[in-house]
Amino acid sequence: MELDAHDTRILAELQAEARLTMAELGRRVHLSQPAVTERVRKLEAAGVITGYRAQVDLGRLGYGIRAVVRAGRAEYTRVVKVIQQLPEVVTAYNVTGEDSWVIEIAVIDVAHLEAVLAKLCDLTETSTSIILHAVRERQPMPPARREEVKPAPKRVRKA
Repeated sequence: MELDAHDTRILAELQAEARLTMAELGRRVHLSQPAVTERVRKLEAAGVITGYRAQVDLGRLGYGIRAVVRAGRAEYTRVVKVIQQLPEVVTAYNVTGEDSWVIEIAVIDVAHLEAVLAKLCDLTETSTSIILHAVRERQPMPPARREEVKPAPKRVRKA
C-alpha cells in the first residue's frame, strides 16, 4: 500500500493517541471526518493498522520487576508452549544470534522472578537482566523510506 503524507500523519497521531475521535483526528491532519474515517478503514483493511490497545503501567499493577531473559537453543514448540502459558511474559522474540529467544517478563518480586526463571530454565540455559529504567518504549514509527537511510561510513584499515 502506498502511503501519502496524510496517511503518515494519521499513523503518527493514532500511534501517539489511539483514542482520538475521527473528528479530532481529521482536525489534526487537516481532513474532513468522513475522509479520515475512510483512510483509517483502508489502513486497517490493508493490515497497516493491526489493532488498538491501552498502554498500562506495570508497576502500578503490582509488577515491581521487569526483566529481559535471553534463552539458548531449545525445541521451538516447547518454548512457544511455555511462553504462552506464562502470564508474566510481556513480549517474546525468536531471534538469530547466540541466543534463540529474547523474552521480557514482569514479576512481583525476586521470589516471583525465581519461579518464572525456573520454568524457562527447564527448557534451556538462560541469562537474565533486570530492567532498571526504560528510556524509550513504544516509539511511534513512520513508514520506512529507503531514500532516508544513509549508508554507513566506509572504514579505512590501517596497515
